[in-house]
Amino acid sequence: MIIKIPNEVQYIIETLQKSGYEAYIVGGCVRDRILGKEPKDWDICTPSLPEQTMKCFAEHHIIETGLQHGTVTLMLNHIPFEITTYRIDGQYSDNRRPDKVEFVSSLKADLSRRDFTINAMAYNPNEGIVDFFGGMDDLNTGIIRCVGDAGQRFREDALRIMRALRFASVLSFSIDEDTSKAMLDNKNLLKNIAVERIASEINRMITGNGVSNILLKYLPVITEIIPEIAPMNGFEQNNSYHCHDVLHHSLFSIDHAPKNIVIRLAMLFHDIAKPQCYTESNGIGHFYGHPQVSSDMAKAILLRLKYDNDTIKDVTELVFYHDANIQPDIKHVKRWLNKIGEEKLRQLIEVKKADAMAQSVYYQKEKLGTLDKISDVLNEIIEQQQCFSLKDLAVNGKDLLAVGFEEGVEIGAALNRLIEMVIDEQVENDKHELLRIAEKLCF
Repeated sequence: MIIKIPNEVQYIIETLQKSGYEAYIVGGCVRDRILGKEPKDWDICTPSLPEQTMKCFAEHHIIETGLQHGTVTLMLNHIPFEITTYRIDGQYSDNRRPDKVEFVSSLKADLSRRDFTINAMAYNPNEGIVDFFGGMDDLNTGIIRCVGDAGQRFREDALRIMRALRFASVLSFSIDEDTSKAMLDNKNLLKNIAVERIASEINRMITGNGVSNILLKYLPVITEIIPEIAPMNGFEQNNSYHCHDVLHHSLFSIDHAPKNIVIRLAMLFHDIAKPQCYTESNGIGHFYGHPQVSSDMAKAILLRLKYDNDTIKDVTELVFYHDANIQPDIKHVKRWLNKIGEEKLRQLIEVKKADAMAQSVYYQKEKLGTLDKISDVLNEIIEQQQCFSLKDLAVNGKDLLAVGFEEGVEIGAALNRLIEMVIDEQVENDKHELLRIAEKLCF
């Protein structure tokens, strides 16, 4: 099999070979090219020691990325390429990184330390694909399998547990039985991993194609990280709108959501508080106040996982409003545009669609039809550039100062009143008319 590689990579391989060293692309870039995808990074491995590698490329800009681990970064045409010496890893005392590494001359030894067979293949144009551990077979059959002893791989680096889930979700692969068992046996080691690294894997996993199946099958792993999810499993909703328990509904809703991290995180958390908000009347289940409590819980979880402030704000806002009643009329949609803006309102519509798709089929057609009408109204408002926010209002604070308003909250209150009147179509968005009304508000 021939893999197309960039000219820069070809140059690196040829330069190392001319100096008497083997050189291969390795890992994810090999996997991605076999799958017909464009790699984000091109990693090269070689028996050349870091100082020897730097000598080979002395005329180029080289960054000493991690000499103790055998890695240098070569800059070619402003693109970084990591070149790493063959190595085997020493003991992993922190379940994340080896305490030390030993440089070796064997490609097979280097590949044997890698996480999964699909990531343990190498390639160069002269030899083609080098596959000691059955990575091609696993790619063809859709299997995530550890290289060597699975338990050892996860004890070395527990983040590999999350990587396995991510690859299975993104590639729609299944996980080998021995690998699966080792993941569950070693899930407690995730407590030793930086939460930022775990959150990064969650983000990539949750935007995959098969995320609900992965989350369901490996729920013990997920609840090791987010224990608040556990009460959702098996919690029946006992009303005609729902045909699934809280957990299955939430996870199925993710599959129906766009592959957007904010929206999919919102789907994961939108009903997380339902078990603690449950009440029952005449045998019918109710969850009064669960959007607010779910939003609060989502915020606490995302803070714990050290998500950035913008993501936390966006996710919790969508969770808070996911059950809100939005009517498909111009005034009502304008009010929502004024409240949360166009982008957030479009996201909220997607949240509500995904929510509906994971509910009882009986109600889906009506709910989805209403949401389509809301989208149509929203598009009409935007296309016609109708006024729904202060930035579009025909008057501003300076205009109000000119007609007698004083600096301070009085101006803000007046502008808010004017935008409300424009949205409610009590007055046109006309400067002269708005100032006439403002003068009455002032005096």
